[in-house]
Amino acid sequence: MSGITDFLKKDVSFKRKPSTKAEAGSPTQEETQKNESPKRNLSLPKRAPKQRKASSTLSGGRHKQVVGLSIGSSELAAAVIVNNGRPKLVKAARHTLPPDVVAGGEVRDFEALANEIAAFFSAADLPRKNVRLGIGSSRTGVRVFERPTVDDPRQLANAIRFRAYETLPIPTEEAMLDYHIVEETTAPDRVLLAVAYRDLVDRFAATCAAAKIELLGIDIEAFALLRAVGGDPLPAGQRAEAARVAVSIGHDRTTVAVSDGRVCEFTRVLDWGGTRVTAAIERALEVDAGEADRIKRTLDISSDAPQEPADERTIRAVEAARREVNGLARELASSLHFYQDQPDSLGFAEITITGGGAHLQGLAEQLEELVGISVRVADPFARVGSGHGISSGGQDGSLAVAIGLGIED
Repeated sequence: MSGITDFLKKDVSFKRKPSTKAEAGSPTQEETQKNESPKRNLSLPKRAPKQRKASSTLSGGRHKQVVGLSIGSSELAAAVIVNNGRPKLVKAARHTLPPDVVAGGEVRDFEALANEIAAFFSAADLPRKNVRLGIGSSRTGVRVFERPTVDDPRQLANAIRFRAYETLPIPTEEAMLDYHIVEETTAPDRVLLAVAYRDLVDRFAATCAAAKIELLGIDIEAFALLRAVGGDPLPAGQRAEAARVAVSIGHDRTTVAVSDGRVCEFTRVLDWGGTRVTAAIERALEVDAGEADRIKRTLDISSDAPQEPADERTIRAVEAARREVNGLARELASSLHFYQDQPDSLGFAEITITGGGAHLQGLAEQLEELVGISVRVADPFARVGSGHGISSGGQDGSLAVAIGLGIED
């Protein structure tokens, strides 16, 4: 094995760690805190208080039909989910975005994006109400910590804000915060804290308003990803035997989410996307971006993939793609290693990958070989069904986050 393989396998442990309560999160993502008006509040899924039947969300309670809207750098994706018992997908659509309208999970051209969203909803005949938007960039993040021992709701909120002040290195006037109390049966309750820069949230909210889209809430993409491909949530007080790891590979960024089966304990957004593989092929073969993307879709980059021995261009393209995937594997392993450095973290049994970038043939096999953990391509329809003739042109993984945004657990 190569040096990079040895390094990655050495850094990621499969064993469950000793149980000690502490924080989990990514120090490389700036995270922030402050309450905001309901229309722009981050929307965290809530579980019901003990011995109550119904669940609720900060965005105003359980909704029967929700439109999940995912905004990427290369496309919009929407999923209409009916939450009546088991969630059901009733409609899905995708729409290509022009370059430089969105980059790195943030709005770059407000007017152009508003026009694209409006045109998308009209062309696809999507409901404009009860829309939940997902956000995910290096300026969003998650923390999990033990619940302060305070009973009064106002004092509890103040205690959580104070804890956020201590934890998050950002001026509070630049931040938005939402939190959820995770009830436990055999251990102290925990706080799930979600944070994002205020200008990031406000810009997306204003864009949707300009497109005449009524937002139900704004959610962290990592939470939606886990709802879509992370399996059914466990009952209160339970944790999975091994962490559930979901990875969404997009055009210019990759979202990593780690769950204990109930809550997202760790998330990180990597500056890596499928466009890197396209650019590597473009350089290696000296072709334009369109031709490089076409070639990428024909490749199989797994180590045991049969290649035409006389096809030198294919060999060069595969080698270029593999070099770029090595970079993703290294960043993924580093993120998982950071999670496992946290007390009370879980071991890993499997990584599920999705997103448009996950459709690169052989990617799962290559990542598994490099990271040393089983990797499979997730079924984005696993929790909602894939009937009704819904298809996204062979890029179903790009619907995963949108589907998760529509699910109400």
